[in-house]
Amino acid sequence: MRLLIIGDIVGEPGRRAVTQIVPRLKRDEKIDLAIGNAENVTNGGGLIPRHAQELYHAGLDVLTMGDHIWDKKEIYQIVSSDPRIVRPANYPKSVPGQWAIVVKTPAGEKVGVTGVLGRVFMKQPYDSPFVAIKEAVDQLRKETPVIVVDVHAETTSEKVALGWYLDGQVSVVFGTHTHIQTADERILPLGTSYITDVGMVGPYDSVIGRKKEQVLETF
Repeated sequence: MRLLIIGDIVGEPGRRAVTQIVPRLKRDEKIDLAIGNAENVTNGGGLIPRHAQELYHAGLDVLTMGDHIWDKKEIYQIVSSDPRIVRPANYPKSVPGQWAIVVKTPAGEKVGVTGVLGRVFMKQPYDSPFVAIKEAVDQLRKETPVIVVDVHAETTSEKVALGWYLDGQVSVVFGTHTHIQTADERILPLGTSYITDVGMVGPYDSVIGRKKEQVLETF
């Protein structure tokens, strides 16, 4: 099975890149399933239904989310009904949306997808990602051994710790949120593929996808 995993897709430039590149990648690399983090798709924060459809049309099969999931109120129109969107598992259970989903490849193979938010240096007091991901993985393993986890967190150490925690229980742990690709891709001892951050799809001439002049002024 060949998976395409895309980090944070930022704004219109990110959507344009996905539209132009993903169809060719899926064809040339014989991709079975394409997963992308979509929490920054609409104007750099949030996701509206029209942009979700744009990503699906380009070939993405699953959209993972992060702490900016609620930035656009329009997300409430689809977050509970769209079977291809997975929100972080360590929001309270009362929060709308699916936190662990199973999708099928064209060949009928089942893939479980889930994700969590880190807590270190994040603005909100999320539930424990370790407790939440254990519950999500246990649920998904009832249907498939192929499980992909998006760890959306600020610190490399928290992502690495979750990678070790999940080694042997899932197929892939990939990090998002910091938008800078790391060089630590590896296969952990018990067989889980891991990378601390897969980077972003967005403006190259920027500060993590934002206009550099505005960010410089803020700093």
